[in-house]
Amino acid sequence: MGKKKQIEMSASSAGEGQTSQYDYHIPVMLQEAVDGLNIKPGGVYVDCTFGGGGHSREILKRLDSDGQLFAFDQDPDAKRNLPDDERIVFVPHNFRYLSRFLKLHKVDEVDGVLADLGVSSHQFDEPERGFSTRFDGPLDMRMDQSSAKTAATVLQTFSQEQLHKMFEQYGEVTNSKTLAATIVEQRKQNPLQTINQLKQALQSVVKGNPNKYFAQVFQALRIEVNDELLVLKELLEQLPAILKPGGRASIISFHSLEDRLVKNFFKQGSLEEEAYNPFSTGERAKVFNVITKKPTEPSPEEQKKNPRSRSARLRVAEKQ
Repeated sequence: MGKKKQIEMSASSAGEGQTSQYDYHIPVMLQEAVDGLNIKPGGVYVDCTFGGGGHSREILKRLDSDGQLFAFDQDPDAKRNLPDDERIVFVPHNFRYLSRFLKLHKVDEVDGVLADLGVSSHQFDEPERGFSTRFDGPLDMRMDQSSAKTAATVLQTFSQEQLHKMFEQYGEVTNSKTLAATIVEQRKQNPLQTINQLKQALQSVVKGNPNKYFAQVFQALRIEVNDELLVLKELLEQLPAILKPGGRASIISFHSLEDRLVKNFFKQGSLEEEAYNPFSTGERAKVFNVITKKPTEPSPEEQKKNPRSRSARLRVAEKQ
């Protein structure tokens, strides 16, 4: 296998102008997440969210020359962080296409899958990406820059009811109905194309701590723009087929909606709720053995060094 193979585009090797992986993104619960995979030195693993490459590098440290790692990331900026290592295959696509691209490489099953579902520090710190409330910039929020749907598009085109449901379900905003009505009214006079334009338009409806309020608003928009919950569901549904018996999934989530999906899937082995049947004597066959009975949280030391890790929750499961 040639060095740093890619599908449909070549990777930039480390060189002039490249930032450190930790400038790009500090990997959350690095040891805990990789430990959870119970790495086999000659195994095949997947890092669904390559980002700055921190988790990938730790996996590579534990693989021998026969080991292999597939790293997915749809953000074109991430490929600058690729290590010069012939054991890694970089796939510049969303991890929702996991099975498809593994099959292209004639891989049917893997020994482990890791996913860090958070937005990278690099994305938060680039004002033009529109992820952070700390800067003014375009209301973008696309992880995949080729996508047509931006946060500004959502704010301009969604109906009041769609906005209400989005902020209620994805951001758990307490006054989501009032918020939606305000946006529909404000967009008649204001373009709502930038972060400051949105914040100014919503000043009259902010409840409680403004930073927390806008964080919830932005979370809802980001989830909608990137289809995050649907993408996570598609990843989870692929795990039973692509994990070998004894293979593990190690998933870090950053809000309760994601964590609930992961928890329930690991417990049930499916996204479908099992219908209660009073006449049934059998139980659904277990797909996973849950390794983390309670989610692992970052240590106080990690939270102090990296405040963005505070909301992270790690869950690990092993295929039966």
